[in-house]
Amino acid sequence: MNLFGKKKQEAAPVQGGQVSGIQVLGSGCAKCNALEDAVKAALAELGQEPVVEHVTDFVQIAAMGVMTTPALAVDGRVVSSGRVLTKEEAKQLIQEARKLS
Repeated sequence: MNLFGKKKQEAAPVQGGQVSGIQVLGSGCAKCNALEDAVKAALAELGQEPVVEHVTDFVQIAAMGVMTTPALAVDGRVVSSGRVLTKEEAKQLIQEARKLS
């Protein structure tokens, strides 16, 4: 349902039945934005496209099992929640998550 003229967020691309890509989950506060910046810097260092989807819809966030934001999801799997990661921490989590998938 589209209430109050809000734009409907596009779903992340699906690859083999799973969401693919990097998502920052949160309201858009300063901490969420700081996490997004750290993730983009980590992706750039890894030589990957620094494309990050910022999910602000709390229904979607809760559906992913996240109760504290900011959170980071890699390919549809939540790898961190409740804290702002450093660039190095984000880089490590992205590498580990991509190895498993």
